[in-house]
Amino acid sequence: MSEKFSFSLNATDGAARSGVISTPRGDIRTPAFMPVGTAATVKAMMPESVRATGADILLGNTYHLMLRPTAERIERLGGLHKFMNWERPILTDSGGFQVMSLAELRKLTEEGVTFKSHIDGSKHALTPERSMEIQRMLGSDIVMCFDECPALPADRARIAESMRLSMRWADRSREAFGDRPGHALFGIMQGGLEQDLREESAKALTDIGFDGYAVGGLAVGEGQEAMFGCLDYAPGYLPVDKPRYLMGVGKPDDIVGAVKRGIDMMDCVLPSRSGRTGQVFTRRGVINIKNARHAEDPRPLDAECSCPACSSYSRAYLHHVFRANEMISGMLLTWHNLHYFQDIMQGMRDAIAAGSFDAWEAEFHAGRAQGDIAPI
Repeated sequence: MSEKFSFSLNATDGAARSGVISTPRGDIRTPAFMPVGTAATVKAMMPESVRATGADILLGNTYHLMLRPTAERIERLGGLHKFMNWERPILTDSGGFQVMSLAELRKLTEEGVTFKSHIDGSKHALTPERSMEIQRMLGSDIVMCFDECPALPADRARIAESMRLSMRWADRSREAFGDRPGHALFGIMQGGLEQDLREESAKALTDIGFDGYAVGGLAVGEGQEAMFGCLDYAPGYLPVDKPRYLMGVGKPDDIVGAVKRGIDMMDCVLPSRSGRTGQVFTRRGVINIKNARHAEDPRPLDAECSCPACSSYSRAYLHHVFRANEMISGMLLTWHNLHYFQDIMQGMRDAIAAGSFDAWEAEFHAGRAQGDIAPI
């Protein structure tokens, strides 16, 4: 196990890449999907169950944890890994996106953001320095710079102003992060859908120098076609020898399209949130378990899946417990969705290593285009 943070690029196939991020808490196989543990838990899952799906790393939310139970309390209790019983790597976001999307009465200045908590209305401030301090107290392995992310669509002047502010904050984040062996700091590229602004942002970040780089400001309402259009060029502006992280993505076909365009890491609440609302992702597309067609179906969700929901329970049972509002429904469906997402990642890693990504991708899309098996 490495005592330092490093990234090894092992294979490429077109723009798609596979490799390993090494950290003192374990290796992360890339391309990697990170389940989201918003409040120090992946909802409806035990940590060992998340690991059993194939996850190498989790994401924690700085904004939520700083408000409840507070970073200070987590530090006193031994750090986030011990607190949530997850000893493998953790990435924490900076809190910037949640401040913009959740907080009330926020005020943005050059210094940072002041806001009222969406929980109890208490007043807080986040700056690059405070974000670095909170993430240090949490003890996360990969720390994200503090940035501002305007929702799309936005006019070019607003996007440019926001991006340049984020680059100044990135410089301050780098300074505040300091020298922390074994921990990594990632910069976040901004610039909306403006190619020249993305290039300007990437140059500013690489001049500062980071352990990895994120493509931020996508999956914020622009649509898949526009997102892929940006990803056709944005990753190419970033250093080849550092991990590339696409924040907040996404649906299975978003993930595959992002990896095809050179992305190494992703995160999204979708598999866990969908599991709690009865939406199931399978090789043949999306299933809504609440539909009456499943009420007497003795077959599994996906005959090729080895997760507990598929290997031990029928569609009829899963339909019943969902309709009955039983907790086991969210547990089993979340486990299945996370397992399926990790299966996709392993499939892509294998295909990139074998030089057969295009064939794997074609099979992936063809399977999902079939739609669900016919009802009984």
